[in-house]
Amino acid sequence: QVQLVESGGGVAQPGGSLRLSCAASGFTFKTYAMSWARQAPGKGLEWVSGIYSDGSDTYYADSVKGRFTISRDNAKNTVYLQMNSLKPEDTALYFCAKGRYSIYYNDYDEHDYWGQGTQVTVSS
Repeated sequence: QVQLVESGGGVAQPGGSLRLSCAASGFTFKTYAMSWARQAPGKGLEWVSGIYSDGSDTYYADSVKGRFTISRDNAKNTVYLQMNSLKPEDTALYFCAKGRYSIYYNDYDEHDYWGQGTQVTVSS
C-alpha cells in the first residue's frame, strides 16, 4: 500500500525556517517524481515545488523561489522541503504527493497519491 507521511510542520516566526519531510513507502520511490503543494484555509491548492525521480531537475513556484529548497534521498525513501525566510503568507497545510512518472508535472491529475498534510503557521 502506498503511504506518504509528512512531518516537520509547526509554528515559525517571520524570517524563520522549517524543514518538512515526507516518508514514502509501498512503491519504488526512486523511479517517481515527487511534489510539495499547499493549501491555505478557503483557498485552492498551490503547487510549491517538485523534483524529478533522480533529482536532476526541480520546480519552484515564483512565490517561494530563492527561499525554499526541495531535495530527496532515494536511499531513505524521503523527500524534503527546506523552508527559509518564512513569510506569513506561507501559512498553509503542506502536502506531499507522488507523481505518476519519473519527471515532474505541476498538475493535480499528474499525481496519484497524497499524504495527510502537515500544518505550517508563520506568525509573530
